[in-house]
Amino acid sequence: MLAIIRTGGKQYLVSPGQKIKIEKIEGKEGKEITFKDVLLLEKRKKLEIGDPLVKEAKVIGKILKQAKGEKIIVFRYRRKTRYKLKKGHRQPFTEVEITKIESRI
Repeated sequence: MLAIIRTGGKQYLVSPGQKIKIEKIEGKEGKEITFKDVLLLEKRKKLEIGDPLVKEAKVIGKILKQAKGEKIIVFRYRRKTRYKLKKGHRQPFTEVEITKIESRI
């Protein structure tokens, strides 16, 4: 069973038991979360494509951790003006384990 969900402005191909890192969402570790934006659903070789969403379909997951990603260095330099700017950035994310995909098909 596969599904394509939309969260945080991105789309993810998920299946039960899979762990994914998504944009940070509110919630504590161990809490269940429901994704209702299901764009595509595949179950027993049947494919259901949403228009734009699949009706009565949802993906249930469990929050494993809230963390920050690796540090990214942003460096800006302008020649001839002695301008240098160095910044670091760590993007927050949520790690989710997909537990169940529910649908009417």
